[in-house]
Amino acid sequence: MRRRIPLRKRLVVRLLFVSALIAVCSVAATAWLAVTTTTSALKEEQGQDLAADNRILAQLSGYAATHSDWAGVRPTLRELAARTGRRIALTTADRTPVADSAPRGTPLPPRAAATVDPLRTDTYTETGAQLSGVDPRVVGPYRLPAAERVKLDSLAERREHCYERHGLQATVERTESGRPVVTVADGADPFAYGAEVCEDGRLNTPTATERKALDALSDLARPCLRKNGLNLDGGLFFTFDPRGKDSFGGGFLGAKLPKLGTGDATRTAQRCVQTARRTQLQPYVAPVAELFLGIGDQNPARFDMSPANKAKVVGAAGLVLAVTVAVTAVVAVRLVRPLRALTLAAQQPPELHVRVPVTTRDETGILAEAFNDLTERRARLEAQRKAMVSDIAHELRSPLTNIRGWLEVVRDGVVEPDPALLDSLHEEALVLQRIIDDLQDLAAADAGTLRLHREPLRAGDLLDQVAAAHRVAADAAGVALRTEADATAWLEADPVRMRQVLGNLVSNALRHTPAGGTVTLAARREGDEAVFTVADTGSGIAPEDLPHVFERFWRAEKSRSRRTGGSGLGLPIVRHLVAAHGGTADVASEPGVGTVFTLRLPGAPPPGDEP
Repeated sequence: MRRRIPLRKRLVVRLLFVSALIAVCSVAATAWLAVTTTTSALKEEQGQDLAADNRILAQLSGYAATHSDWAGVRPTLRELAARTGRRIALTTADRTPVADSAPRGTPLPPRAAATVDPLRTDTYTETGAQLSGVDPRVVGPYRLPAAERVKLDSLAERREHCYERHGLQATVERTESGRPVVTVADGADPFAYGAEVCEDGRLNTPTATERKALDALSDLARPCLRKNGLNLDGGLFFTFDPRGKDSFGGGFLGAKLPKLGTGDATRTAQRCVQTARRTQLQPYVAPVAELFLGIGDQNPARFDMSPANKAKVVGAAGLVLAVTVAVTAVVAVRLVRPLRALTLAAQQPPELHVRVPVTTRDETGILAEAFNDLTERRARLEAQRKAMVSDIAHELRSPLTNIRGWLEVVRDGVVEPDPALLDSLHEEALVLQRIIDDLQDLAAADAGTLRLHREPLRAGDLLDQVAAAHRVAADAAGVALRTEADATAWLEADPVRMRQVLGNLVSNALRHTPAGGTVTLAARREGDEAVFTVADTGSGIAPEDLPHVFERFWRAEKSRSRRTGGSGLGLPIVRHLVAAHGGTADVASEPGVGTVFTLRLPGAPPPGDEP
């Protein structure tokens, strides 16, 4: 029976209590340190993370501005993730993955951080916003071929030298389209230095490539202007403005509209041009993508605590550690003490059979009790083993002594080897052979090597065969041998082994039933089981002897010899053979009334009932 442990004594409860105590101390210390030392640092990191997010968006927008798709963005994305320590993912508008720095299958953050669209963007550099909303790195059809670049470079170099001759410091910058732009240092006015001769207008004139793209832009904008009823008599044309706010292909080519009268009309015209511009550049940029940013695992700490805060952290950690060590030590000592006693007892020689004192009522105490029970069972098994060896020696010694004695008498010529003597020696040899065969069967059953050849058997046929084999012995003993079988009782078993099982029980019943008694073999079907019973009207078995009937070499009447009481191995063989078939063997007896052995084995459907 399983012993119930009080809840407060259970080892699990005690360990949970200790863990909860340590966790409460740790959480309290951590919360206090987080409130007192990290508030300002977290605000600082939020600002730094926002700047990093803007840089990520700017670089990805630049990639989209210079590529017509996202096919080659993975190296750029991985490099950005490694440098910033952030998880970066790009998806389409319907959350279809485009590229991700995290392993495949990692869930996306709940919301996108930004939309990457170079044709509708607010920021693309760290210096500020673009009023037009189009990333100037989108060049598209405005990219200059090599020949036009060489020609413009020559004009830019000539203008730069011209400025220098008039005492102006000038630099040449190249736009995304490849067009050079000459700028004067410190925003000086060339006209104030008499350098108006340097600005001959040739460098500002659109090239053939730019003119072609601008004409296409004009054609795209014209339907929208007409739809809004704007006056186009003055025409729509474009000119170059190196200091202009708008950028067409990075060339600072500003759109000039005729005077339209009202401010609303001018704004409408500007919207038409902007829409046409996006339509013209759409094929040259990557599709719109959603940007997801997550927390990475490579982002180093960007702030350091003050010495006072460090001292608080060290002090709190030391206090928690001290409490943890103290509580754990107390609990560990109480837990380890009985375990050490169990270890020492287990290391003792088997013949000592040391018992462990039970000092607690928790799982450790139950373990100690189980160890003591195991020690007692081991002692009983050792005693049974010694007794079994002694019994085997005794059982084998008697027939061997008889055989040896008679052979020595015959050898010395004292007795002639007549047929009666030979029959006696043969009977002793049969007894010896029977004991050896029984021991061999038990050894095979113990080792799990007992082979069974199963086949469908009708219980009635099996009983008839056993009864026929023992009919002569029953008649000689004056005992009536009867059989009662249910026609529906079938089983799948080894017929030889089952005859051996029932034969052992019948032989045992015949030995213990006086003349005029009855031995009944019965078989019936109970649910999915086939039940066999062997009942006799013999002397019965005392209640204190019933637990031992299946033990080896055990006899209820110690005065019986091996001929009248058997070898003491028949019933153990019965139990092992029935267990090998997946069944059980039980015994019930009443002194002076008789004994009933019951065998329950897995049944089988009759051959005609199989599906």
